[in-house]
Amino acid sequence: MDINKLYSIFEQCSGVTTDSRKVAAGNLFVALRGANFNGNLYAVKALEAGAAYAIVDEQPAADTPTDILERIVVVDDSLLALQALAAEHRQRLQIPILGIVGSNGKTTTKELVSRVLAERFTVYATRGNLNNHIGVPLTLLAMDSSVEFGVVEMGASAQGEIALLCSICRPNYGIITNIGNAHLEGFGGKEGIIKGKGELYDYLNANGGTAFVAQQDEVLTLMASVRLNMAVEPYPYTLSEGYKSNLSGEYNSRNIAAAVAVGRYFNIAPERIAVAIESYIPENNRSQEQITAHGNRLIIDCYNANPSSMEVAIANIASKEGAKLLILGDMLELGQWSESEHRRILELAASIGRVEMILVGEHFRRAAHSLALDAVCFKSTAEAAAYLAQSRLSNRTILLKGSRGIALEKLINYL
Repeated sequence: MDINKLYSIFEQCSGVTTDSRKVAAGNLFVALRGANFNGNLYAVKALEAGAAYAIVDEQPAADTPTDILERIVVVDDSLLALQALAAEHRQRLQIPILGIVGSNGKTTTKELVSRVLAERFTVYATRGNLNNHIGVPLTLLAMDSSVEFGVVEMGASAQGEIALLCSICRPNYGIITNIGNAHLEGFGGKEGIIKGKGELYDYLNANGGTAFVAQQDEVLTLMASVRLNMAVEPYPYTLSEGYKSNLSGEYNSRNIAAAVAVGRYFNIAPERIAVAIESYIPENNRSQEQITAHGNRLIIDCYNANPSSMEVAIANIASKEGAKLLILGDMLELGQWSESEHRRILELAASIGRVEMILVGEHFRRAAHSLALDAVCFKSTAEAAAYLAQSRLSNRTILLKGSRGIALEKLINYL
């Protein structure tokens, strides 16, 4: 694979896509494979739809028209080509990049930090959930010469993944939001999570980078202290005090504090930091609040869930006045820890008092049964929706929290 040749082709294109259904004129289409799809089968379609070039890792059919064939680049592995192209582009950009990893709060922190930095720089930040081995390269390749600062969210479910993403995006700065019990199965337990998330610090340590580290987080502070070549910018959670935001939950004060720390480091005026933080309106079912026609106050935090994020979400609703309802969906990817963690979360939920519970998923159903809890349990979100359609709940504070695969957002219209 000649990276210079690939980069020359990339420079002639209007952007990069891996979805033949979303091809724009002049795009570079990269044909990727998955368990249930093969992008190579759609390369010709992408070119006919307006793509300038296509990168594939299968030889084109013998009857492919010559004008199409001339715009197909065959490589050994399209994914590796995409990642190499992104790494080359990042190197040529020569801009500072801040990487964000963590068990919880990555996206919210990314949104806050990027808005704060945008008060001084032209910023490009990760869009949506493009934070994996495909999304990070696409994020980098979307940055053009006008960008002065990149903010890249990096997600992982196993050790080695953050190291790979760092080798591609080469961050100069980094934030680990926290170390929680997310993806326990893939990481192999809490120590595996510490090692996996710590790969960001490893990269910064090896390359003279800087980490913003919350002083009150003993795990992160210890992790940072043993990486002697990494510069550390410590900050207290109290940095969030005095800043208004549209985020629900006291736990989001930690994400705000990180954004304030970054803003101060880059000499952004306090009043501009305040404007940036207050301007962020959460979406995609993350830390959103909504008042319904039935007088219910919804706390919508169902984009994803793990034991750590469940704990803080339940603690948040416990602080609210009046009748409370927890609508909780199963926490996925916990492996051997699934049974104990679902039981622990329900024990915590039951302890707050004056609370009703609606549980969706087999893990929570079994845990509730073993604890003899007075909870309404459903196998699926569809069953829960049918129940809520008949119940007409009103005047409650309601938390919706569950893993992405449970899709609790489908219940919002019934509340």
